[in-house]
Amino acid sequence: MAVPLQRGQTEVVDLSVAVTPLYLASMAAEKKALDRRAADEGPSAATYERRDTTTSLAMGALSLTTPITAAVIGRAALRRGRAGRIGRVVLGIAAVAVVVTTLADVVARRADAMSSAGQRMRERARRVASIGGVTAVVAGGVVVCATSASLGSGSRHWVHGRRRDLGSGIVPWLAAMLWWDFAYYWNHRLMHEVRALWAVHVPHHSSEHYNLSTALRQPVAGVFGVWVPYGILARFGVRPRLIETSRALNLIYQYWIHTDTIRTLGSAEEFLNTPSHHRVHHGSNQRYLDRNHGGILIAWDRLFGTFQRELADDPVVYGLTTNVESFNVATVTGHEYRDMFRDVARSSTWRDRLGFVLRGPKWAYQRRSELDAADARESAEAGALA
Repeated sequence: MAVPLQRGQTEVVDLSVAVTPLYLASMAAEKKALDRRAADEGPSAATYERRDTTTSLAMGALSLTTPITAAVIGRAALRRGRAGRIGRVVLGIAAVAVVVTTLADVVARRADAMSSAGQRMRERARRVASIGGVTAVVAGGVVVCATSASLGSGSRHWVHGRRRDLGSGIVPWLAAMLWWDFAYYWNHRLMHEVRALWAVHVPHHSSEHYNLSTALRQPVAGVFGVWVPYGILARFGVRPRLIETSRALNLIYQYWIHTDTIRTLGSAEEFLNTPSHHRVHHGSNQRYLDRNHGGILIAWDRLFGTFQRELADDPVVYGLTTNVESFNVATVTGHEYRDMFRDVARSSTWRDRLGFVLRGPKWAYQRRSELDAADARESAEAGALA
């Protein structure tokens, strides 16, 4: 991806893409080292598995092309003056869906469950609410995500920050790197604590292996998220080029910590995010869940209470608490969206619908179990009446 520079400079290639040959070479070297280790000690979760690695590489490629495609479509809509109209149409769909779903909820609650006519009316109302609820969530989500991306754009903020231009010295560079890492911590943490954002991020955690190829298993649906705006720093005079380069450097740094071949970095473990700290982040062990969200610095986790050290008596188990059991890219990418929309569809209140989208995954899975139990009781009662 190219980024616009200031003061008449030409565009530059995204550094995180330019180092692709380094990614491939380092993966080949790591694979040889792990194969030698496996010959002596047996295979481990760090071992390269062909299908798993293929899935990770495919998702890495898609994570690069999807934002570019979305940007091209967005620019085309802007040039043709359609973006505003499309936004209003989608917002209108969301509003209508909310009204229809709310009315259907009322009908379903008031229908006489003791009569056959009431039962039919109740079932029809629930079907309407099911479709309407999902439609409202999807349409509303698209509007919110698009608005968030627009408001957080570095080029948008640079229009106001240009007059405060801090140049390209050490101070703006340090500000850009620190801000990106700080914002990344919170965005990463939110991806684990808000289910709609977890649906974006969960593919990265779906592998039951842990090696450098796992670093490339990046979210394909990153455009469908609402983030702490990285670009807002441009409003204070930091050039968008510096912010974008900080993004690339942060991403490159995070690549090499996806390895099991480096056990510890000694004293650097106290302030840097390291392979040991990031192995914890990818663990499905109870004590390791939702820990160590930092990018380059582990200081944010220490400061905000999400730090967990890797423990010798609790070896990391990679993957999810319930694994996907698939190497299909579409399944890996979309399984949490599928489950989330199913949960929204079966909900009978807006509290549940919004909870399944905005609350944490743990709450969602627990609430789903409660609804399953309620449905079982309702079916049993209906069978008894019949």
